[in-house]
Amino acid sequence: MSQPQTVIRVLVVDDHLVVRQGFATLLRVFPDIMLVGEARNGEEAVTLTDELHPDVILMDMIMPQMNGVDAIRAIRKKHTAIQIVAMTSFTDDKQLVQAATEAGAIGYIFKDVSITDLADAIRAVYRGIPALSPNATRLLIQAKSGRTVANFNLTDRELEVLALMVEGLTNQDIGERLSVSLATVKFHVSSILRKLSASSRTEAVTLAHQHRLVH
Repeated sequence: MSQPQTVIRVLVVDDHLVVRQGFATLLRVFPDIMLVGEARNGEEAVTLTDELHPDVILMDMIMPQMNGVDAIRAIRKKHTAIQIVAMTSFTDDKQLVQAATEAGAIGYIFKDVSITDLADAIRAVYRGIPALSPNATRLLIQAKSGRTVANFNLTDRELEVLALMVEGLTNQDIGERLSVSLATVKFHVSSILRKLSASSRTEAVTLAHQHRLVH
């Protein structure tokens, strides 16, 4: 007997009704993705997250009452398992990309994203894999380009783990690939983030690309 399909529960947060309705219409195309709620601002997003416990949140960045960055930070403090994708119409604001990823967003997309790329981003972050649009990655690299680090002092094992992080593997996948325990993988990941001065896996992956730390 085949296993039942996993359905990813999504909360959409945007202060514009037409945007929320647009994303809701797009998401109905995919049987493995279900819209469970809509919020008009960051405060509503925090409240609905407590009530609905979605798997993934699509979070607008510029909203009244509570902006997206503050909402991401508030939600991540209470719900570490919920993955958040930041959304924006501003395609040249590198500070916004940096703020969102540092607050805890694992994905960053622009609102002109295609329906296929939107679904792929939701599926990726649900599995814990960072999903940044190419332009968002470029902006994040630019935002970090002023950082001067002569030597990250990563060990051979840490470089190996970092390479697998770049591939998009989760901690569990890395442990299976390297035949080590989950606790060991978490230790290496924490050490990598500390040495890179990165606040998230997404930022660590971006820095790995920027400094060509892995092949």
